Amino acid sequence: MPLPSLAGAWFSTDVNKRIEETHLFREIHEQPETLQRLLDEADGPARELARALERRRITHVVIAARGTSDNAGRYAQYVLGALNGLQVALATPSLFSIYDRPPRFHNALVLGISQSGQSPDIISVLAEARRQGALTAVITNAPASELAQQGDFIIPIYAGEERSVAATKSYTGQLAAVALLSAHLNGDNALLRSLREAGAAVAGTLIMNDAISAIAPRYRYMERCIVVGRGFNYATAFETALKLKELTYTIVEPYSSADFLHGPLAMVERGFPVIVIAPAGKMTPVLQDFLQTVRQRRAEVIAVSDEPTILEQARVPLALPHTVPEWLSPITAIIPGQLLALHLAWTRDYDVDDPRAIQKVTETR
Repeated sequence: MPLPSLAGAWFSTDVNKRIEETHLFREIHEQPETLQRLLDEADGPARELARALERRRITHVVIAARGTSDNAGRYAQYVLGALNGLQVALATPSLFSIYDRPPRFHNALVLGISQSGQSPDIISVLAEARRQGALTAVITNAPASELAQQGDFIIPIYAGEERSVAATKSYTGQLAAVALLSAHLNGDNALLRSLREAGAAVAGTLIMNDAISAIAPRYRYMERCIVVGRGFNYATAFETALKLKELTYTIVEPYSSADFLHGPLAMVERGFPVIVIAPAGKMTPVLQDFLQTVRQRRAEVIAVSDEPTILEQARVPLALPHTVPEWLSPITAIIPGQLLALHLAWTRDYDVDDPRAIQKVTETR
């Protein structure tokens, strides 16, 4: 297999620089603290938004987001659907910003999710929603941003400054904000108690750092792979793939296991890397069957799971040390993906804080 291109590679002028000194490493490891801060500080705003949804008898949600925030929106599709019975759709921002043909929102919550709150196309969706009289809300790390000004309600994620280009703590903050809203809408205190333990669960999951650092050199020359997830962790497959693409420049495609069997399965051959995100839950039997199928084609399976029957089928088992309720598992299941992208990029001598071609704030139309 040919060497990866060195275009965009980074060779530190300080040969003694350690991975622990990078912004990305530090921000990944700040997540327990930032999650706890969000759960303490954002409880009131989430509760108020939940009451507004009930007062206005909102029946569906339209989410405007891009990039990592779009993956938080995918999580919202499952959690607001499964726990709250809401129909949730991802907006098509170009209908607003380019085609100038916005759909009617009717009785919807229009929710903007953005780390920076600066992208014009996302702002245009929220602005049109307000013009139509729809209820609007924003989940953001920038509560004074232009996007936040379009929200009737704002849930800040309190992640603090994120100096690395790749979003990590802001992503788990967005997931937790969505989960907090869902728990208040549901009205079940047991859900809130489970969510309150998310920071500790993430802290426990970070002990996987050394194990993932050890396996990263095995994939130094990997050129392509897939990431598979189902249900709540469909979002985790997309976010893991995005982190690997933006930090390691590898061709990585995310799939649900169902979609992958409809054609893309033909890509799998001996040694083809298949990363499976499979925390214990209702999808376990489905993913067990999927693993049997790709193993028959001699795929190399990397499994992120706390379910022994999944881990035993993997060439590289990455055992999640904490079992959390399935609806919250994306908050912990993304941690191995973040760490793998970090260590693989470092192994390839890439700049993990400033990957090529992308910026911290991307403004799209």
